[in-house]
Amino acid sequence: MDTAERLVESTRELLWERGYTGTSPKAIQQRAGVGQGSMYHHFAGKPDLALAAIRRTAEEMRALAEEEFSAPGTAVDRVTAYLLRERDVLKGCPIGRLTQDPDVMGDPALRAPVDETLAWLRERLAEVLAEGRERGELNTVLDPQAVAATVVAVLQGGYVLARAADSVQPFDQAIAGVLGLLAAHISMPRT
Repeated sequence: MDTAERLVESTRELLWERGYTGTSPKAIQQRAGVGQGSMYHHFAGKPDLALAAIRRTAEEMRALAEEEFSAPGTAVDRVTAYLLRERDVLKGCPIGRLTQDPDVMGDPALRAPVDETLAWLRERLAEVLAEGRERGELNTVLDPQAVAATVVAVLQGGYVLARAADSVQPFDQAIAGVLGLLAAHISMPRT
């Protein structure tokens, strides 16, 4: 792994653990095992490096989600697989956590990949649900956009509840709840 890559990966980890304010250039350099000159050789400063790290995290999050969304199976199978995939629940969502960071939300450049990723997630879920409705898997009263927004809100809220309780149980309960609500929209096959 080259120096720039170590800097980006270290920043990703620190942003997830500490947030933007708690991630100092010195902490990044120490985690990456590089000197100050190396950091500023590759990046203009902390905001530039943070943006590269957030973009990388967003790309990886999208790629992982897309694996589930484009897999074979019904729409509900694919959404279920996405929601039940392995996650580090008590650390929270590496993108969702950034919405609570005033420095990230206050900087349009840093906020953009966060907003774009969550918007992509809502839209992609809506596409999967609309496909399920079109194929007759889900009943026609299901509003794909509204349900997709609900799924993302429950997922992000589940992380918050789990972190507050220091237990994955509230997250698991929230996911089971939203899957139960989604199951109520499964169309029964006609005989």
